[in-house]
Amino acid sequence: MALLPLGVDTFTLTVLCIYALLGLSLGFIWGFGGILCFGQAAFFGLGAYAYAIAAINFGTPWAPFFIAIIFPALIAAVFGGMLFFGRLNDVYLAVLTLVFTLILYKFMNVTAGENYIIGKARLGGYNGIPGFETLSLPWDPSEYIYGDSLFYFSLSLLLLVFLGLRWLLKSPFGRVMIGVRENELRAELMGYDVRLIKTAVFAIGGGVAGLAGCLYANWAEIVTPNLFSLGQSAEVIIWVIVGGAGTLFGPILGAAIMGYMKFLLGQQSLIDNTLVMGAVLVLAVLLLPRGIFPVIADRFTRKTGRERTTRSRSSRKRPTRKRHRRREGSNEQ
Repeated sequence: MALLPLGVDTFTLTVLCIYALLGLSLGFIWGFGGILCFGQAAFFGLGAYAYAIAAINFGTPWAPFFIAIIFPALIAAVFGGMLFFGRLNDVYLAVLTLVFTLILYKFMNVTAGENYIIGKARLGGYNGIPGFETLSLPWDPSEYIYGDSLFYFSLSLLLLVFLGLRWLLKSPFGRVMIGVRENELRAELMGYDVRLIKTAVFAIGGGVAGLAGCLYANWAEIVTPNLFSLGQSAEVIIWVIVGGAGTLFGPILGAAIMGYMKFLLGQQSLIDNTLVMGAVLVLAVLLLPRGIFPVIADRFTRKTGRERTTRSRSSRKRPTRKRHRRREGSNEQ
């Protein structure tokens, strides 16, 4: 991705990195935590709005940057704790996360009046919040991070989050999390608090989605209620399914492919984007039920396994001519 700016403009690549972060947040809680969330766009939108509101009130970008990560994580922890400690099953959990997103979407659309003000920031209703301070260099506030700089900054954050989640999965907490995904009852019988673990996983996913929303606010320089829309929530699920749930790189790959396809389809008016996205989802489920990345990884593993087998066979020691002569001499004697 560091070399992609040679062929694709960084304006498009930046939003693909943001989509990759959002897809990674859902891929983590769904593929490894076993929590199907239909409302991941809620934390994405909360991160964007938290940054915009805090930037207008603080006047500096870096304090709002961390607020945009912490605030969605706290909301996810509170909301997830209510769901998991309430012992709701997967179906009700998915429905309630979707309802939570729709409530935020409807509420943000009716906040156009003068009464809906947080400090100095007006929520703006369906018009959204424009004109807030974007990210700049900490040592030089006049040097803004945009264009190529914003792309490489987003790419660096994507890499850091990927490595952080990879480290977390290899830690004892990650192994317990995967054990809860496989069998909750067995994990409880072993003494683990399944509800607390699921709440922590849900909060981490909310924080990563909030980071994606913060970067989106800096990329678009405006936040609107469409960030909470049902279409946005559905797209995130499609990215994870197409890329491959149960992997970290799969959601990144699915978000990049589907996001770029959406960008290309937006340049024409003959075919409806929703129709194409739905067709891709159906084909992916029928032809690649595990996703694109697991299939590629399996083929690569098989190929490398065959090469190793071939090398091991060829590296076996064969009797040299001297050994043949010694054997012939010993036979003559």
